[in-house]
Amino acid sequence: MNLAKFIRSFGYAFDGLKLSVTVDQNVRLHLIVGTLVLAISLLLKITTVELLFVIFAIFFVVICEMLNTAIEEMTNLIKIEHSKEARIAKDIAAAAVLLSAIFAVIVGAIVLVPRILSLFV
Repeated sequence: MNLAKFIRSFGYAFDGLKLSVTVDQNVRLHLIVGTLVLAISLLLKITTVELLFVIFAIFFVVICEMLNTAIEEMTNLIKIEHSKEARIAKDIAAAAVLLSAIFAVIVGAIVLVPRILSLFV
């Protein structure tokens, strides 16, 4: 194994993370919302297992959004003109983000809503 090449690969990954935050407003939005949800979760003192679900949901949405952006950018590079195939690739990637966001809302509803409601009862 080439150690220098291995270490460089982390640099590429961090570059990708920086790019996704600077290029894609949706990634920024998901990170902001995720940070707020994480802060609320910690303030509400949810259990460790619940916290793992919340963290998983946040990462899942951000990862799906990053993959969606990568697919969109690659599709735009390959296909300048609009085509059925390009639309299918982009729409399916967007659907993955939608499903991950629905999952995150479900996790939030199950874990956070009861605790928030208990503050008012």
